[in-house]
This record gives sequence, structure tokens and C-alpha cells, in this order.
Amino acid sequence: MANPSLDHLIAELRAVDPVRPMGRVRAVEGGLVRVSGLSDHAAMGDQVRLVSGEDTATGEVVALGGDLISVLADRAATGLSVGDRVVHLGPEKIAPDESWLGRVIDPTGAPLDGAPILSGMERRPLVSSPPPAASRRGFGARLSTGRCVCDTMLPLVRGQRVGLFAGSGVGKSTLLAKLAQGLEADVVVIALAGERGREVRHFIDKVLGSRGMARSVVVTATSDQSALMRRKALSTAMSVAEHFRDAGKHVLLLADSITRFAEAHREVALTAGEAASLRGYPPSLPHLIAELVERAGPGGAVQGDITAIFSILVAGSDMEEPVADMLRGVLDGHVILDREIAERGRFPAIDVLRSVSRSLPDAASGEENAMISLARRRMGAYAKNALMVQAGLYQPGSDPELDAAIEVWPRLDAFVGQSAHDGVAASFEALGMALLGAGSDQI
Repeated sequence: MANPSLDHLIAELRAVDPVRPMGRVRAVEGGLVRVSGLSDHAAMGDQVRLVSGEDTATGEVVALGGDLISVLADRAATGLSVGDRVVHLGPEKIAPDESWLGRVIDPTGAPLDGAPILSGMERRPLVSSPPPAASRRGFGARLSTGRCVCDTMLPLVRGQRVGLFAGSGVGKSTLLAKLAQGLEADVVVIALAGERGREVRHFIDKVLGSRGMARSVVVTATSDQSALMRRKALSTAMSVAEHFRDAGKHVLLLADSITRFAEAHREVALTAGEAASLRGYPPSLPHLIAELVERAGPGGAVQGDITAIFSILVAGSDMEEPVADMLRGVLDGHVILDREIAERGRFPAIDVLRSVSRSLPDAASGEENAMISLARRRMGAYAKNALMVQAGLYQPGSDPELDAAIEVWPRLDAFVGQSAHDGVAASFEALGMALLGAGSDQI
């Protein structure tokens, strides 16, 4: 563990506020705590500390009105009484530091791995503005990802924001971990919102492993924690990513999942009195998601970049459900995992034909784009006629395009599941080998 310097200690002391406004609990209504005495001090989103005897809890200001403010506690309000003290803490901030690499923290920046943690010298808000649109750079260079299909047919470039759409149990977390291990980046920030505690431990130890953790910061709020903490996990992770981006680093942000983030926000918003719409989601959700996603991407002139992969749970592969629909409109590409592909044993279970990278065609050369186009044509021709071919109803020679697709299909399908160990050029060589056969002169 890093030792605190004098500058770090001074920064910690400056963050201490010896005098804080205090209010009193006036009512507890369902999940909301009504507080008096803080109307002149509190703002939306500010943090407070609820003190009941020896017991304390934190909460967030979710509504303002008249002489009372409404606070949502980060745990059940059991034990609170009218007259209990409420201390105003102000906007929540964290202080990321280089020593956080390899650590697991909660959404407040507190360590979860049993060791003390060193706070950085600058405190950052959990919600901030993205770099000005007019001064942001465009996409950067193509990245080596460690997966052949993501090096070629679905390329990822520096500063791109991609959605990973999947149902439960089709290999989403495993693919995220493979990208955390293999994708080019200086720092990896991983947000796990709403996961079961056992799965978090398994992801860190078995899936991510020591190699992946060495350059990573993991921010997690498990499924048993309050909606406030689960919603806050992604905001904290983004703030940590922005810290390293502002230091000029290339950051890979992996967020699992935006769906659980949206569900947590729905709980908070409905408790605060916001009306439900959008199939039960509050009207504030689209802006909240767009605001979060826009904070990732290319940085300004002297900043690094945040390349982001957001996972989205799609029940029953429904790509039209509200959260999936919102994300597709604000991202730079989407990768869809298909349950049928997973059930036949090919991982990652990427449905290439339904997936899109908006970094193309600029991310590839003319020859590479021609190869990608041919591969998609072959896969599309086979997919369109798969039932007829598998039933033995197709007569070879009837359609030259389909004949070529049938010949290369097993190799293309295997190619999508291949790991890449030697960079993008080697991945395109592997794609070329998969396409060899009938019609290969078209490459």
C-alpha cells in the first residue's frame, strides 16, 4: 500500500469541515425522511448523515419544498425517530489516486478489500460535465482487443462507447473480463452495480484474475445494497475514470450494467414522487443515461480518452425495451450476444450480423473493409438459408453465393470465438484464412 505524503495529509485536512449545518427529523414516510432546518443549505443530490443515538446512516436529498427537505437513506430507516439529528454534508465527492489501481472500493470510495486506502489530492464530484463538445477530439486509433472478431468485424477505437446487449447467462461478464485483460489501455475502471456478492468475488478472483486486477479499479455495489448505492456505483466509476483521463491516460471503462443502474434510479425517482412512464421508468431516465454516457469518449486537447463498454441486460432478447432503446441512440456501436449461439457452445456468443461498430469504415483500410464486407455477406447468406441447408433441402450448385457461404461458414463461426494474441494484423490474417475457399478471389 502506498504511504501518504505530506501533500496527501494536507489535502485530507482541507477536506474536513469543522462546522456543518444540522437539522432534525420531522417525519418518516415510507422510504422518505422529512427533515427540517436545512432548507437554506441543502441542494438536490447533497449528502446528509442521519444520527439516531449511536447509530448513523447516510442519505441523499431527493426533493425540496417549503420548510422541509426529503431525504432517501442508503438503508432502511428502522430506528429513526422524530427529533433525531440530520447533519448536512454537502455534495458528495471522492478523491481518486494512482494507488487505487488493484483495489476494490464501494461507491463512496471506501475500500472493500480489507486494506486502508489513500485518498488523492483532488476531490471530484460524482456528477460532472463532459469536455466541451467543440474542443473534444474525434475517435483515436484502432485498439487491439484480444478477440479476433473485435479486432476486425466489430472494431473498437480509442474513445469509442459501445453497448454490450445480452440476456442473463450468455457470457456477458466473461467477455467483459476478457476485454479488461486484453484491450489496450493504461487503466481499467470496472463498475459492478447490483451484482450478487458471491459473483463479485468470483469475477475478481477467477474471471478477471491478478493480471486484470493489476491495472484496474473495481467499484461495486451489491444487489442487497440500497438503490442509492447501486445507482451511485456507475457515477463513482465514471469519476474515477475522469481522474485518470485528466492525467492524460487512456482509460477503459467497463460498466455492468446500465440496466441495473436504470432500475436503481427508478426506485429512487418513484420514492421521491416522480411519475412513472416509459414502461414504468421515470421521465428523468433518458437524460440521466445520456449524461452518464456523454462523460465517456474522447477527451479535450490535453486530456486522455475514456473508451467505454456498457452492458445492457435484455430480457428475452427484447432490443426494443426502454433501456436498450435509449442506449442504442447515444452509443457508437452495439454488440449483441445471442442465447441460441451460447447454447450451441460458441463463446463469445456474438451475433455478428446484428452487431454494429460505428467506427467503420474509417477504422479499417480499403482492403480490410472489403474483407469485412465479404465475411458479412457470407454469414448473412448462410443465416438466411440455415434451416433449408440443415434440413438437407438445398441442392449444391443452385446458388454460387450460398455454396461459398456453406463452405466457409464453419471457419467463420470458429473465427468469431477466437482469441487474438498478436494484434490486429494477425486477426485480419485469421479472417482471411477463414474466408479462403470458393469466392476467395473477391477479397
